Amino acid sequence: MTVTNKQSGTNVHEVAEGIYRINTPVMIEGAGGFSFNQYLIVDDEPLLFHTGLRKMFPLVREAVASVLPVERLRHIAFSHVEADECGSLNDWLAAAPQSVPLCGIIAAMVSVGDIADRAPRALADGEMLPLGKHSVRWNDAPHLPHAWECGFLTEELTSTLLCGDLFTQGGSDLPPIAESDILGPSEDFRHAMDYFSHTKNAPAMLEKLASTNPEILACMHGSAWRGDGASLLRALSDALNT
Repeated sequence: MTVTNKQSGTNVHEVAEGIYRINTPVMIEGAGGFSFNQYLIVDDEPLLFHTGLRKMFPLVREAVASVLPVERLRHIAFSHVEADECGSLNDWLAAAPQSVPLCGIIAAMVSVGDIADRAPRALADGEMLPLGKHSVRWNDAPHLPHAWECGFLTEELTSTLLCGDLFTQGGSDLPPIAESDILGPSEDFRHAMDYFSHTKNAPAMLEKLASTNPEILACMHGSAWRGDGASLLRALSDALNT
């Protein structure tokens, strides 16, 4: 793990071949430690998943620059429209002049076509985008865990699921990648602050994600995770129905 900013503790760690977790730990008054992650896929057409908060842009930019020139970015992707997902989107579009927003069709229609300084590339459910050696596939997941436009990317080469808020873990000093239980900590966090919409379609959508058999779960908050991702997604489905 490389610390790219000593003051904030922002750090970079390769969690799968060519996929880097950028992590910034924070302390939230009254709530304790927390963290924000972005994921950088290095390839012919580099992709950043999650932009980070607008005020966090200098830290994340510095971290990306430690891996590749920022202007090489081609895709600025995110799961849904929320400050930590895409708050600094236009800052990234300015820093990487050849980049475009990458999102699902609903996000492009209801928000991103207006808020972004460049027109988005909208992916249909199941549509694949080659990046070079890597490729990503968009999975619609409305209201899972929240937001009508929500969706996730699967990276085919490394069997990585960029799973956004599905397994949010509290704490600011967690390892970059874990193989131990993350469902328990994420359920503790959810029960304390329930951010799931509890859509009736959650079991079907989680089963669809499980069928991709991910080996890496790239979580937005807390550790990334390595193991039998299909089983963990099914366990989450069970937990949401109890």
